[in-house]
Amino acid sequence: MAKVKYAPEAQNDLVAIKSYIKNDLGNSTAAESVIKRITKKGRLLETAPQIGTPLSSVIDIDTDYRFIRAGNYLSFYRYNEYDNTCYIDRVLYIRRDYLTILFGNVEDIDDTEESED
Repeated sequence: MAKVKYAPEAQNDLVAIKSYIKNDLGNSTAAESVIKRITKKGRLLETAPQIGTPLSSVIDIDTDYRFIRAGNYLSFYRYNEYDNTCYIDRVLYIRRDYLTILFGNVEDIDDTEESED
């Protein structure tokens, strides 16, 4: 059984998601429900650590990131076979610019790859 660890940024993401839904949208029941759905999906990684979609299959960047979807949220994680651990790095709203959040300016990455050729 794999271990699942949430990075501090992912933990902060969960707190921010819960706070936004509870305080800004005024729905504490929905806030609890969304967090439960996200963490339940994260627990699936314990028994199927590679269940997530490889991020490199949907974008043209070489990365180990995988993601799983829970409602309108994506959990981005890396699976380390050597210590049998899934590291969830971020949990983001599906419409956010997750590429920039995860990698910074993607155009800079593309420029670097071209200059190495």
